[in-house]
Amino acid sequence: MTNKDKYRSLCHTEPSIPIFSRDWWLDTVCGEGCWDVLLYEDGGRIRAAMPLYLPLPKAVSMPPYTQTMGPWFAAETTDTKYTTALGKRQAIGKAFAGELEKFASFLQNFHYKATDWLPFYWAGYRQTTRYTYLLHDIRQTARLWENMSPHLRRNLAKATKHPVVVRRCIDVEDFLRVHSLTFKRQGRKPVHVAALKQLIDVCRQRGQGDLWGGYDADGRLHAAAFIVWQESSAYYLAGGADPALRHSGAHALVLWEAIRAVAEHTNLFDFEGSMLPGVERFFREFGAVQTPYFTISKGGINLWDKIVIRLCSCRI
Repeated sequence: MTNKDKYRSLCHTEPSIPIFSRDWWLDTVCGEGCWDVLLYEDGGRIRAAMPLYLPLPKAVSMPPYTQTMGPWFAAETTDTKYTTALGKRQAIGKAFAGELEKFASFLQNFHYKATDWLPFYWAGYRQTTRYTYLLHDIRQTARLWENMSPHLRRNLAKATKHPVVVRRCIDVEDFLRVHSLTFKRQGRKPVHVAALKQLIDVCRQRGQGDLWGGYDADGRLHAAAFIVWQESSAYYLAGGADPALRHSGAHALVLWEAIRAVAEHTNLFDFEGSMLPGVERFFREFGAVQTPYFTISKGGINLWDKIVIRLCSCRI
């Protein structure tokens, strides 16, 4: 049995593996033949795993629409001392870093729960801090409302008064149109559209993702959002708003209604964060907590390989 086969079996029985590192997600965003996994086994049990997206044989990178990957560690027993657990994780991290030496280039965003990257630092890797925004206890609707900024509450009231009606299970093409309009307003082109369509389809089939949209009385779609979830968290994966209608407050209302809906499945909402000032402020106004995570990198690739990676991602 290969590491990949073992990991697929683990994903079927281990709920703590984040959605972005699960085998079905990797099959969708990487392609079944473009990912692999490092395993650390002890006593016949998988103690840790580290999935890898391999768009090129010697390059590890991040697949599209995937916030984080990095190492996953099995939970320790409740009586395990902190110093013991930390020592084990550092030993595993050192082993993984050693296995990664065969790659010329490495870049991954580690999950925010991975707070110790020292084994990779000792092996010569670099680290950049990025931020996501987490909304805790989303089943406590009254508390969420209280923690929002006054500006966001006014936007929600504006959208309700307009009125904008939020619908679930909206048409994929409607979503993609509004999604592309947001890129156009920013002077950019949409990327990885084929991968996004496939991911929407797979998540809907699995009952782990859906599309929400805000429509007015004339049937115009003001804003839309693609949300995915598992028991441990929901994630705002992609979205957009029609620039001609973006002052209606619909984007805020769509996210608010989506958050309330996914509370049926989880009690945590991850906005996925952004380093763009305007987007960061929008997420923060929901009362979400700024949470750091690490981008770990080493080596580099030439311009041609970067183009090849981009083309591979676009064909998924």
